[in-house]
Amino acid sequence: MALAKPTVEEIKTRAARYPSRQSAIIPALWAVQHEQGYVTKESMGEIAQILGLPPSLIEATASFYSMFLARPEGRHDVVICVNAPCMLRGADEMAAYLGQQLGVRDGETTTDGAITWHSTIECLGACGGAPMMQVDHHFEENLTPERIDSIIERLRTEPAPHGPKPEKAAAVARPRAKRTQN
Repeated sequence: MALAKPTVEEIKTRAARYPSRQSAIIPALWAVQHEQGYVTKESMGEIAQILGLPPSLIEATASFYSMFLARPEGRHDVVICVNAPCMLRGADEMAAYLGQQLGVRDGETTTDGAITWHSTIECLGACGGAPMMQVDHHFEENLTPERIDSIIERLRTEPAPHGPKPEKAAAVARPRAKRTQN
């Protein structure tokens, strides 16, 4: 599927801000993911064409960062932090509760296609509000079972924060590589 004209224009505008077109790769990937919900191999090829860079450079960047999705996931992306500060304040219990309430494991999408959730040992940077999770790139802090229930209820009815996504037929494991901290 070809990129929408506004997305192409956004990529060109952002690229013009940088002395090197390579610096515009991440903003271009964000623009595509915002439009489509994920970044396809075809869209990476379009980014490469627009920026005048080798496709392999775009693919290497997209695959390095876990924030760029390579396939459709739920309408909403939930990442729960289980790094040390969050863990000390109950993140493991909140992650278990989230999985139980959604009826899917870490890395899977709910049967209604509303939510894909992942846990991460990478700090999300809201330690003062631990335990926390990131919902569509917005922080939800001081998690409790009641707050999680409220968030899930809201997400089941809200549209995706990006372009349309294909319908989901059933919960499917979509594991993403996790990075370990050294």
